[in-house]
Amino acid sequence: MLTVFVTGLAVGTLYAAIALAYNVMFSTSKVLSLTTGHLAMLGGVFGAWFIQAWQLPWWIAMIGSMAVGALFGLITELLAIRRVLNKSDEHLWLLSTLAVATMVQQGVGLWWGTEPKPFPRLFVQDFGAGVLDQKFWLPIGATVILALGLSLFYRRTMYGKLFVAMSEDAFAARARGISTDRIRMMSYVLSGALGGLAGFAAGQLTFAFFALGHLLTLNGFIALAVGGLGSNAGALLGGAILGLLNAFASYWFGGEYQQTIAVGILLLVLLVKPEGMFGSRNVRPV
Repeated sequence: MLTVFVTGLAVGTLYAAIALAYNVMFSTSKVLSLTTGHLAMLGGVFGAWFIQAWQLPWWIAMIGSMAVGALFGLITELLAIRRVLNKSDEHLWLLSTLAVATMVQQGVGLWWGTEPKPFPRLFVQDFGAGVLDQKFWLPIGATVILALGLSLFYRRTMYGKLFVAMSEDAFAARARGISTDRIRMMSYVLSGALGGLAGFAAGQLTFAFFALGHLLTLNGFIALAVGGLGSNAGALLGGAILGLLNAFASYWFGGEYQQTIAVGILLLVLLVKPEGMFGSRNVRPV
């Protein structure tokens, strides 16, 4: 039972990391990009490739995975977000980000292969370590560090405060001379690096698999909806709840019920508390 709990917590923190990446992108663009889960997929696949094919030390491979995620975030903003937002107020970004996500996933499948591949061990450890195995605690530790780092970034840095300003009112920020296009691009680069790090840290748990992208995108969004859009604390709690429920559902009823429970949680939250546990209703005087 303890192993089930730790497994669910580790997977849940991966979902929470995806929710954090959603928050970073949404803060400057008001867009929920369907490429978000693919950031972690790329971090896992390229991390395994850097270590296995290039024989790089794990910390260099980690930096490389973050760089790949950041590059994909940049490409997403330039191709799928900026042009759509400049030309239309409609939610056409749903189609553009889905198209980019699908093309990247299929491209990685053609290059990497369609079978899940083991992710290399980062530290020397006995495979019989049980709940102390690094595959559980690396994603948990990485997600906690990401959440704390984002909190410091928003509170202590100029660019973090610019992110918050754009989140509050992008038109007012633009009127004060802030280059909103540049800040939005930076947010996508930052979320890409965060997603790449999360995928690298969770690689031993998820394996390096090209088809993880859409699954992580969906579960990251559910974690975000449960916790509340815009709340990093909510993202952590929502991811943990989702991961634990999925793990225990798989243990008690079978793995085929995982996604049923995940989507059921989403529907329940949308019906009972649409803004999520830590979200707030947007009420503006007119």
